[in-house]
Amino acid sequence: MASNTASAVAAGTSSIESDAETVFEYHKMAMPLQRPVDAVFCLCSLDVRVAHRAAELFLEGYGDRLIFSGGVGKLTEGRFAKPEAEVFADIARARGVPAEKLLVENKSTNTGENARFVWDLLAEKKVQVRSFVLVQKPYMERRTYATFKKQWPNPETVITVTSPQLDWIDYPDANNPRDLVTDIMVGDLVRIREYPAKGFQIHQDIPDEVWDAGQRLIQAGCDSHLP
Repeated sequence: MASNTASAVAAGTSSIESDAETVFEYHKMAMPLQRPVDAVFCLCSLDVRVAHRAAELFLEGYGDRLIFSGGVGKLTEGRFAKPEAEVFADIARARGVPAEKLLVENKSTNTGENARFVWDLLAEKKVQVRSFVLVQKPYMERRTYATFKKQWPNPETVITVTSPQLDWIDYPDANNPRDLVTDIMVGDLVRIREYPAKGFQIHQDIPDEVWDAGQRLIQAGCDSHLP
């Protein structure tokens, strides 16, 4: 009996992992990066690997400026001693990015504000950005792209998106635990379906197998970050 119970638990865990990988891979857009662009635009969070990816791209010659955007969010309150963008900018400076090439927006608390607040900052600094690479967590690539395509004020701006180059098996770590990441990316899958009608994002097709995987994860209890 105990053996049967253990087998059932293992099967359930395997199913959750398979569905989580399906959703994770959907969120990653695998867009080819264009060079040159005017800026590398990093959306900040609890995952400092994103800061390292943004700094690497800048140092490889993508963009003349490196923009960090992010204030204090629900997942970083108490984790960092200062706003996310300032933490990420410190990482970039430590990697060798010149301070004069950095623009730091430290008030935004969601993706729409990332777009609007940086637009205002660029206007204030009289900096023109006609193209940029967005750098985000892998499981937020698609929603970030869809949001910026809708909410960035200049529709002619060329936008691509990338993230740390990690597969699902390697992504979760001590600072980005598997259960938390799964709940967040399931919530974002629902947002991708619902937010275009609210005017927040452009439409993105969701294959049936991805949506079904997300629904099974919700039924399994991965529901703490639903909209």
